[in-house]
Amino acid sequence: MAPTNKPDPIILTLFANRFMSVAEAMGRSLQQTSISTNIKERLDFSCALFAPDGDLVANAPFIPIHLGSMSFAVKYQMKLYGKTLKEGDVLMTNSPHAGGSHLPDITIITPVFDAKSKEIIFFTASRGHHADIGGILPGSMPPTSVNIFEEGAEIVSFKIVDGGIFDRKGLVEYMVDKPSQYPGSSGCRNIRDVESDLKAQIAANHKGIQLIHAIVEDYGLTTVQEYMYHIRANAEASVRNLLRDVVKRAGSTSLSAVDYLDDGSPIQLKVDINESEGSAVLDFAGTGCEVRGNLNAPISVVHSAVIYCMRSMLDLDIPLNAGCLVPLEIKIPPKSLLAPSRTAAVCGGNVLTSQRIVDVVLKAFNACAASQGCTNNLTFGTGGKDKDGNNIAGWGYYETIAGGSGAGPSWHGTDGVHTHITNTRIGDVEILERRYPVLVHQFGLREGSGGKGKFRGGEGVVRELEVLEPMQVSILSERRTRQPYGLEGGGSGALGRNTWVKRLRKEDGDLTPETEALGTRDINIGGKATVWMGKGDRLVIETPGGGAWGALEAEAQAEEAKHVKVWEPRGSLAERAAAQAAF
Repeated sequence: MAPTNKPDPIILTLFANRFMSVAEAMGRSLQQTSISTNIKERLDFSCALFAPDGDLVANAPFIPIHLGSMSFAVKYQMKLYGKTLKEGDVLMTNSPHAGGSHLPDITIITPVFDAKSKEIIFFTASRGHHADIGGILPGSMPPTSVNIFEEGAEIVSFKIVDGGIFDRKGLVEYMVDKPSQYPGSSGCRNIRDVESDLKAQIAANHKGIQLIHAIVEDYGLTTVQEYMYHIRANAEASVRNLLRDVVKRAGSTSLSAVDYLDDGSPIQLKVDINESEGSAVLDFAGTGCEVRGNLNAPISVVHSAVIYCMRSMLDLDIPLNAGCLVPLEIKIPPKSLLAPSRTAAVCGGNVLTSQRIVDVVLKAFNACAASQGCTNNLTFGTGGKDKDGNNIAGWGYYETIAGGSGAGPSWHGTDGVHTHITNTRIGDVEILERRYPVLVHQFGLREGSGGKGKFRGGEGVVRELEVLEPMQVSILSERRTRQPYGLEGGGSGALGRNTWVKRLRKEDGDLTPETEALGTRDINIGGKATVWMGKGDRLVIETPGGGAWGALEAEAQAEEAKHVKVWEPRGSLAERAAAQAAF
């Protein structure tokens, strides 16, 4: 039961920060003890604290798409295990059917028991994106997957630690043996790295448990749990006030918006606000049906996008938590791409469709123009199966690439940034080139890609990589056929583009006396493709810009035309060229 007494505002702020600090400390522990580029350098992970009923209590500013959906995962495991969990148990899951986002995101959940009553008083949880968990392609983000079995290992529930005993045999069975049974699929291509990072997640959760016990020891369990509920109530009240303010600004209780994926599938939203209650119904009726590809988004991902938008529109410093969703009723039409069937492919729904859901919600509230609407997912690597069906050891690399953010009523969009639900870094060029057989030719802003307007959209980026040995390279991206829109008269951002610069080779039949002087072919591979690249081939990824806000006045247009950005090449290639020129 939630407490009825009014909270002390100073103590409320204190507890909000104490709870957030627990998640932050968990994150630092995970980053420091992990070994993968994905978690250590790219920071593609999240840590959070949950109430005994599974509701999100607090988190640090990690990955928004993880944080809203992790509550679904915790609650699903609670239904499975009930009160049978004991100290020393740790659960592992990644299934979209069980509150997951997509399969590479593995969630580790640990119950926190009271030292005296031995009852569960909290849960700590961490979710990390693992570079390879099997499937039909290295990196486990196949652009052309049509069912979930092609995307790697799916774990509904696995007790990875049982009473303090780590179950490595079970882990190998789930991660290597089971996914390799599907035709054309491999098991995890680098189980040692995945196992190591999972242990880092387990350790991070344990760090959170230690810190929670310290807070309980300082204030007592009754006070700690009282303020846990007060924090949720504060978030609920904040969202209710936001909805009332929206009605006053818009002059209407009914809002709507629609956007389209590159394949033409609509994402449609109608928002009906009850001003007196400060509540709203968000109805996605009219959204397209489930797609054969992987842009289907699990229901937990839809809720993550909505809770992120609500928290982003609040001009208050409060932790994102379950209270933000209490005033909202989210209606998702069955059989739509936002409520896919049990075996539907979903790896793109988590990273691409979620971005477009955010754009649609913010468009309905007239909050800001469209951002790049994509995460530009690049994967490459080797490994698979031999002619006899045996697993071949290999490796996989995954990264997301920045673009432009949308402008708003009083601000320009940001250039070259991971927008909205992703909030990750990209791998450092030096680390990427040291660990993997690739060379980065350029990585910089894409001039002129942001929308033009009173407040301009952010610029996208250009990232060009050369492969130094044959490998499979995949790109999973959006906004290649539909531009990020501007609002209030602002211009649209530029479309993204993926170009394979293929060396001409005699064995491929494209090297002839007539073509020899050209040296390469430029091939637009579209938004979703997998290609087998040979040594010396390059991939040029140009990411979308953000939309602008407001029309650009004539004088400003003339000034904009004069403005030229100068980009100075940097990185290993530029340093090599400078060193050669010095001789």
